[in-house]
Amino acid sequence: MSEDDDLAAFRKAMSDVRTLDDDHEGLFRERKKPVPLNLGDGSNEEDDLADLSVDVPDFFEFRRPGIQIRVFQDLQRGVIPPEEKLDLHGMRVKEAKSAYTRFMQQSIAKQRRCICIIHGKGLGSENNQPVIKQKTYHWLIQKEFVLAFVTAPSWDGGSGATYVLLSRKYRND
Repeated sequence: MSEDDDLAAFRKAMSDVRTLDDDHEGLFRERKKPVPLNLGDGSNEEDDLADLSVDVPDFFEFRRPGIQIRVFQDLQRGVIPPEEKLDLHGMRVKEAKSAYTRFMQQSIAKQRRCICIIHGKGLGSENNQPVIKQKTYHWLIQKEFVLAFVTAPSWDGGSGATYVLLSRKYRND
């Protein structure tokens, strides 16, 4: 067979082939733009967060007893999408603590199931130490209404953000 015969055979075989629609919807998650939160001025907030001397891992993984492994794995994979986000990176510890406290109170009041806290990776800090990331870890493990938390998937911040699973039974009216 010559090249012309091969080409003719190929064209004959491909004659009934049609182009598929180039529909890439659903392949990638569209990132939602952050919505500013009305956290108030923080003048009457309760501060019961202690500074702990607990080693903080690079990738967060925390689960209270009784949380189903499947639910925890869904949180890790990003199957449970966060309903609200709090961006702390670039803040000083005092500002971050105040914003965190108000955000958590608001999230519990609204009965949010999953939230995302963006704390950054600490690359802009002194000695590249992730101060806000460490504080966030300490603050999260102290609250009973925090059922589990994990490092966010790469499309939502990776090691610079944390997905938090909240209990709905602690609604503060």
